[in-house]
Amino acid sequence: MKRYIDRPTKYLCLLFILALFLFSILIPELFWSIAHFQSMASQVAILGILTLAMSIPMITGGINLSIIATMNSSALIIAYLVTQNESPMFLFLAIGLSGVCATLIGLLNGCLIAIIKVSPILATLGTMTLINGLNILFTNGSTISNLPHHILTLNASSLFYIPIPLLVCLILFFCVWFILEKTTLGKSIYFIGNNEKATFYSGIHTQKVIIIVYILSSLLCTFAAILMTSKLNSAKASYGDSYLLISILAAVLGGINPDGGKGKLIGIILALILLQMIESGLNMLGISSYITMILWGTLLILFIFLEKSRLFK
Repeated sequence: MKRYIDRPTKYLCLLFILALFLFSILIPELFWSIAHFQSMASQVAILGILTLAMSIPMITGGINLSIIATMNSSALIIAYLVTQNESPMFLFLAIGLSGVCATLIGLLNGCLIAIIKVSPILATLGTMTLINGLNILFTNGSTISNLPHHILTLNASSLFYIPIPLLVCLILFFCVWFILEKTTLGKSIYFIGNNEKATFYSGIHTQKVIIIVYILSSLLCTFAAILMTSKLNSAKASYGDSYLLISILAAVLGGINPDGGKGKLIGIILALILLQMIESGLNMLGISSYITMILWGTLLILFIFLEKSRLFK
């Protein structure tokens, strides 16, 4: 596994150095400004948490296409409740209810995949469609905005010049790293990704582990929802659609094997920094966001090709 992760990490470092060199030449004053790095730190937090939510199921050999719908569902619950009562204590109730909602979505995904044996891509695609429909139905497709001040300060605050959203993201990364590397659950997740049937016959309750994986994935979406509502001062059923592709891209670029069983979080962190740096640099150059999406798709296809052709190994 060490050999597997070293090669993708080297490729990421080379891409990082290349992007850093190009942007330093083309837009040095804008690129190296403090405001730019603070903006990157704020923006990468939501994507980082969603990438974590995508990566954990991918390590088991699955995928969770419902992360954006889950995030929006949690965000709508939080936004609706805090606009009904602006008490700071009511915010904790809203977050708790959104966590319950996310848990139920993860439980549904996990049961469909682990017990009924539905393909992960079909199960989560169906769940995504269901949740999107419910989100639009209950809000009529409208935006819930004008949130209380105490939720907005989360995005605007910092600790030792580090934005609070980035600190939240880093704490979650540490928690997930601890689970994957230091617990029996984490080892079981990797074992299932390598060979689910052999893992089952070795005495591990694979169904239980898979259900827990999808619940954890959904709960991470609640944290992304909190940061998103704080950043945008609103919630809507259609927010964050582009994050789905980018979270898959960041996971694959970071060394997560789409077939499961392999992947380390250090690679994901490098991939997130690289993607955010490229996106910010292209925006400052005035390049169309559609060109950026083309670049993301090209990178995803390239890295999957390299992984399949065993150039990483």
